Amino acid sequence: QVQLVESGGGLVQPGGSLRLSCAASGRTFSDYGMGWFRQAPGKEREFVAAISRSGVRTGYADSAKGRLTISRDNTKNTLYLQMNSLKPEDTAVYYCAATPRVYGSIPGEYDYWGQGTQVTVSS
Repeated sequence: QVQLVESGGGLVQPGGSLRLSCAASGRTFSDYGMGWFRQAPGKEREFVAAISRSGVRTGYADSAKGRLTISRDNTKNTLYLQMNSLKPEDTAVYYCAATPRVYGSIPGEYDYWGQGTQVTVSS
């Protein structure tokens, strides 16, 4: 089992920044590809970004490119999502997830999920 706990969400004005963290425990963190997903009210859960086990490979949704950056620190068992130039449409609950694959963009590819952290972008 892998336990994941997100933090860092909150209320931010348009154009602002937030840094989300996801602390992992249980099995060896570096054995898992990691991803961030988000879900807005009334919408499907959607892919945001993913990173390979070593952190060398990353992938982003088109909506995230140039504004959001995924990273990981395997010595701290922690995943990050740096979010800049935030827009109201970024408002959602953000989830981190772990997969035994290199990484993926489909929720079904992930075996473990955190409880989510709310991000609200509003003036």
